[in-house]
Amino acid sequence: MTDDIWVRNEVQSPCVKICAIHPLERICTGCLRTIEEITAWGKMSESERTSLILELPKRQSNLTHRRGGRRARLKLLQEGPDFEIEKK
Repeated sequence: MTDDIWVRNEVQSPCVKICAIHPLERICTGCLRTIEEITAWGKMSESERTSLILELPKRQSNLTHRRGGRRARLKLLQEGPDFEIEKK
C-alpha cells in the first residue's frame, strides 16, 4: 500500500511514521516536530509549514549527541524523573 492517494499540492507533512517522543528533548524522533507543531500542522499556513520544514534538520543533533551511557542512566535513576505523574 502506498500513500500516493494522499499527495496534495501543498507542503507535505514531514511525518515518517516513526512516532515516539524523546523524553528529554520533547520532540518526535521520527519527524523532529514538537507535539504542539504536530497538532497545529493542519491549521498552519503554507509559509509556516515551509518555515518549520526548513528548521527541522537543525534539531537532529539534539537526538544524536551522546548522553553519557550507563553512568548517565544510573545518575538519572538516582535523581528520579524531572516530571510528576498526576494521580487520580
